[in-house]
Amino acid sequence: MKQSNAPGRQPLKVRGNQIVDQHGQPVVLRGFGLGGWMNMENFITGYPANEQAQREALRAVLGDELCGLFFDRFLAYFFTEDDARFITSLGLNLLRLPFNYRHFEDDMQPFVLKADGFKHLDRVVETCARNGIYTILDLHAAPGYQNQHWHSDNPTHVALFWEHKHFQDRVVWLWERLAEHYRSNPWVAGYNVLNEPADPTGMRIEPFYQRTAHAIRSIDPDHMLFLEGNRYSSDFHMFSDPLPNVVYTNHDYAISGFVDAGPYPGVSRGEYVDRAALERKFLQRSEYMLEFGIPIWVGEFGPVYTDNPERDAMRFQVLEDQLAIYREHNASWALWTYKDIGLQGVVVVEPGSSWMNRVGPIVARKDRFGVDAWGTTDAGVRDIVGPIEALFDHEFPRYQPFPFGARRHIAQLVRHVLLAEPLLEEWAERFRGVSAEEIDELMQSFVFGKCRIRTRLADILAAC
Repeated sequence: MKQSNAPGRQPLKVRGNQIVDQHGQPVVLRGFGLGGWMNMENFITGYPANEQAQREALRAVLGDELCGLFFDRFLAYFFTEDDARFITSLGLNLLRLPFNYRHFEDDMQPFVLKADGFKHLDRVVETCARNGIYTILDLHAAPGYQNQHWHSDNPTHVALFWEHKHFQDRVVWLWERLAEHYRSNPWVAGYNVLNEPADPTGMRIEPFYQRTAHAIRSIDPDHMLFLEGNRYSSDFHMFSDPLPNVVYTNHDYAISGFVDAGPYPGVSRGEYVDRAALERKFLQRSEYMLEFGIPIWVGEFGPVYTDNPERDAMRFQVLEDQLAIYREHNASWALWTYKDIGLQGVVVVEPGSSWMNRVGPIVARKDRFGVDAWGTTDAGVRDIVGPIEALFDHEFPRYQPFPFGARRHIAQLVRHVLLAEPLLEEWAERFRGVSAEEIDELMQSFVFGKCRIRTRLADILAAC
C-alpha cells in the first residue's frame, strides 16, 4: 500500500499503561468513529433493518449497475479531505474505521479476496495520514454475525459466528489479508479485531482472540491490536493475562444520554445518574485494564440529541463530564459517531437536502413504529408491545435471554425485525426510476460542505 507522511515513522506501541510513539512519547488517541460508512447503520443514513437487506431491496429496484453506483458514490462523498481537515481543526488525532466483511469477501466465494474492497478504505486511511490523523481498522460486521443486533448486519437475533468454526476461520483469514496490506503503514494505529462481540457462553471469545492475534502477528508483528470485552464490549471477566502490545477496549454509553433518558443529573431507566455515577460505571467497565496496568481506549460512547435545547443541554453536559473523566484517567477515546442525518453526528446532513427529501417520509415511518433500536422508542406501538411484555412477565418471569433480558429481546423481535422488514420495500421504492445523475446529486448531500456542523458539540470537542 502507498504510504504518505511516513518516512522513518514507526507504528504506535503499548508501554505499560500508555500508548507511545517511536520516541517513547505518550500518545492519547482522541477522535471519532466513522459510523455508517463502510458498515452502514439504519439510524445513521435512514434505511430500515440491516445493511445487507437494504442492499438487496435496492438492487431489486435499481438493478446491478445503478445499485453499484449508488453505494460507490455514497462511500466517495461521505468522507473526503474536508472532513479530515475538520477533524484536525478540532485538535483530534483519531478516526476509527468500521467496516463490513462483505466489502472484502462474498458469502458464496469464501476466502476469495475482493481487491476493490480496499479502494475507499485506502483512500480514507491516506487522507487521514496527510492530515496527521491515526486510523484504527474495526471489523464491525463479521460473517455469521458476532453479536445479536443490526450493527453486525444481523437480520435476526442469533450470533452464529460463535457456533461455526467456518465463520471464525474466515475472520482470521480476512485479518491476515488486512495485515499484509497495512503492515508497513505507521498511520494505522492498529487493528480492532471484532466490534462488540457477544458470545452467550463467554468461553469462546478469548481463544478466538488468541488465535487471531497469533495469525496477525505472524504477518505484522508491529501494529497494536484492540480487543473488546464480551457482551458488547462491557465484560472482561473471562480474560486471563493481557496479550502484549494489546489495548483492551470498552464501550461506555451512558443511560443518561439515551433517547429515552430523563434529566441529567437525574433518573434514567430507574437509575440516578450524575457525574460520580458516570465515573463509577467507567471504572467498572475499565476494571480489567486498571488491574493489569494497561492502556484504556473507550472505543464508543456518546449521547444522542433531540434538537430540544433544554434536553440537549443536559446531553452536552453528559458528554463534557465523560470527557473530563477520560482525561483524568488518561483514557483514549472515539466518539460515536462522526456524521449522520441528525441523531448523534457532529456533522449532520441538512434537513432540506436531496437525500432527506427522498428518505424523510420513511424516517418518519420508522420513528412512528419505533423500528430503529438506536434513536426511537416504542411510544407509537405500546398497544402491541405492552401486552407481549405483560404476557412474558406473567407466564415466563424467569426468561431473561442473553444479552439484555426479555424486554429488550421483545423489542428487537417485534420492532427492530418484524416491523422493520416491510418498510424495506417502501424505502427502496423511493429510489425507483432515479438516474445516475440523480444518484450523484443524492449522495452529494453527504459532502462536508453541504452539511451543517453541530456547533456546540464541535466546541466541546475542540476544548477537550
